[in-house]
Amino acid sequence: MSTVQNTTVSPSLLASMNPAAAATQSTAAAAQDTFMKLLVTQMKNQDPLNPLDNAQVTSQLAQLSTVTGIEKMNTTLQSLMGSYQSSQTLQAAGMIGHGVLVAGSSLNLNNGQAPFGIDLATSADDVKVTIKDASGRAIHSMDLGSQPAGMLALQWDGTTDSGAAAANGQYSFTVSATQGGQNVSANGLAFGQVASVANSGQGVVLNVPGLGPVNLADIRQIL
Repeated sequence: MSTVQNTTVSPSLLASMNPAAAATQSTAAAAQDTFMKLLVTQMKNQDPLNPLDNAQVTSQLAQLSTVTGIEKMNTTLQSLMGSYQSSQTLQAAGMIGHGVLVAGSSLNLNNGQAPFGIDLATSADDVKVTIKDASGRAIHSMDLGSQPAGMLALQWDGTTDSGAAAANGQYSFTVSATQGGQNVSANGLAFGQVASVANSGQGVVLNVPGLGPVNLADIRQIL
């Protein structure tokens, strides 16, 4: 009687011949290999009078397939996240040299120019901005009157309420807004110019002098 020679190469033999490839084997692939070895061993040594339950074997195979699918899905998601972050980096690089508005209350006066902004949650019939010096003393107020909801880009020319010209440097501001005599939510927006872009564990970060590192998602407006 003729015999059939098994030409299948053992995975363990291949691993010993190529340790680098074995080291890169995924967790799911290793689990699948181990499961199949155990299943074959179990079937070889099963009691002929009490064989393995087909439903149980099928259930185990289905669970193994699920684990493998999750492993592949995680790999795909990681690849997509990498591509998305690269796309974000390219997008952010185009912002270098541009002015941006982010949540904040700082104000930088330079040669009669101090851009900033406000963000109103709802429309307001009375909006006021108060500019303060480094000691917290109010030096100028701006009455903006009625304003719609949303963001509004503004600029202070450095003139104080007394008519004098304020010195270049750092200032701060506060915003107050009312509608029908009731206070409404009003937030300040600080201005800065993007100097560089970097990747971090939290995603793409913009380096904005005077404001520090700013996440791309925190940019409220590009000027």
